[in-house]
Amino acid sequence: MSALASLLRRELALAWGRGGGPLFACAFYAGVATLLPLASSPEPQRLASLATGAAFATLALASLLSLERLFERDYEDGALDLLTLGDAPLEAVAAVKCLAQWLATGAPLALLAPVIAVALGAEPRFAPMIFASSLLAGLGFAFVGGAGAALALGAKRGGVLIAVIVLPLFVPSVVFGAGAIDALASGLDWRPGLVLLLAYCLAAVGLTPFAMAAGVRNALG
Repeated sequence: MSALASLLRRELALAWGRGGGPLFACAFYAGVATLLPLASSPEPQRLASLATGAAFATLALASLLSLERLFERDYEDGALDLLTLGDAPLEAVAAVKCLAQWLATGAPLALLAPVIAVALGAEPRFAPMIFASSLLAGLGFAFVGGAGAALALGAKRGGVLIAVIVLPLFVPSVVFGAGAIDALASGLDWRPGLVLLLAYCLAAVGLTPFAMAAGVRNALG
């Protein structure tokens, strides 16, 4: 466990030490949300109807930005070979890297999500639900995105390939998360959407480390 804890600290330090940590992803998130009223309509009622879905869709896009570096950085400097030969199983190593990705990028984006949604017209009373759904969805984004990053490891234009692989897999979390908030706003039962989002995230956490380990082994040959 000490080796995995050290790896988690290393990943968090690298996430903040290179590229400004989550600041770039948060800036992208805010920038896309700012463009939305210009692309649709500045009318408050129309923006309010789009706020939740737009905030979740933009959250998914912002989560893509740092995925390419998740394994590529260690692949290029040889650290990934050492991690593969270490005592910890490669599946556990991949899970820890995704957990660090979630803490370093997903959690700050989840903190920003209620601000974005309220700025687009969502009611402030929904902010806790938006934060909880975004935090949970961010965990799924990190692990599913990690699988895409591992499968694209070593490929040219890996960032584009990662987006092609994972964006369709992000759709369920966007639908479930935004659907839960919309149900709450409409006075309906919001729990099924949140339970489905939780199930999606648990499946991602339980299954994707095996896909990541296989992708890394394939890239290392």
